[in-house]
Amino acid sequence: MSIRFAGALALVAMFLLVNQAAAQQDVPAAPAAQAPSGPAPAAAPVFPKPDPANFTAATPSKDTVNAFLQASWGFDETRVWEIWAIEKTEVDGISRVVVLAGDKTGKQKIVPAQFFVLPDNKHIFAGDDIMPFGANPFAEARAVALQRADGPYRGSASKDLEIIEFADFQCPHCKEAQANMDKLAVDFPKARIVFQNYPLPQHPAAAGAAAYGICVTKQGGSNAFFTFAAAVFDGQDGLATADGATLTLNNAVIKAGLDPVAIAACAKTPATLAAVEATVKLSQDLKINQTPTLLINGRPIPANAPYDIIKQIILFQAKLDGVTAQ
Repeated sequence: MSIRFAGALALVAMFLLVNQAAAQQDVPAAPAAQAPSGPAPAAAPVFPKPDPANFTAATPSKDTVNAFLQASWGFDETRVWEIWAIEKTEVDGISRVVVLAGDKTGKQKIVPAQFFVLPDNKHIFAGDDIMPFGANPFAEARAVALQRADGPYRGSASKDLEIIEFADFQCPHCKEAQANMDKLAVDFPKARIVFQNYPLPQHPAAAGAAAYGICVTKQGGSNAFFTFAAAVFDGQDGLATADGATLTLNNAVIKAGLDPVAIAACAKTPATLAAVEATVKLSQDLKINQTPTLLINGRPIPANAPYDIIKQIILFQAKLDGVTAQ
């Protein structure tokens, strides 16, 4: 199943590189690019001057909104914006924020985006989603992932830069995303790149494949797991039937240098089934309800987005967090 985009994952949509929809995200949807009606101007947009009468809410401050937008959109150095309004609403404690956005090249029209800041000043409502808000909107997800993400990993043992892939072995778009993941492992050797199983209920073989993967990691370590995972994705079509799934998983175990009988027995144990449930719960707690998703130090982006955009966002997030990316 492909990721659907609005909110945080629409950070990529604003480049017109993915389709817009609605899902789990942590920032308001970035303004979608629109074709200019005439010849593209060569200069940056000139925003209309905000009216002081539009700033009637005590919170959030303009500084907080700017910091939030910088954390959310700042990876695109051409993106510029103006905070147009921070208004009281009919509901006590809920503020409406309106932002005008464009780009420095002037190739896009100025477009508005709005979201509502909730009374705790830690969350916003944008589109159909409630999302984290503030100068460090990804910090809470980062803390949860640091504590609970326990999948096999490539790269550094350090979690200073942690890239977590939430994936489903039966998800076609997860299979497609593996090319990006392999590139990331080469380009970011100082990153810890984690595979976190997230079997979706609509994929009958996914939970069993996740259980096998957990046992392969337990018995053979991370290197064995990634050999197993590559083989499962290569043979993904075989997961469509029960017999095909058994054959595909057993063949992948053999390629990983392990005993398929032992792995099959391990996959049925209560401890392994509990581990599968725990990784699903982690995904749900992080509000990741589509695959494939990357969590980059808590920041969600689509794992099957164009590689240069993924790389750009990783470098930006690492800079925000003050860690070495490469």
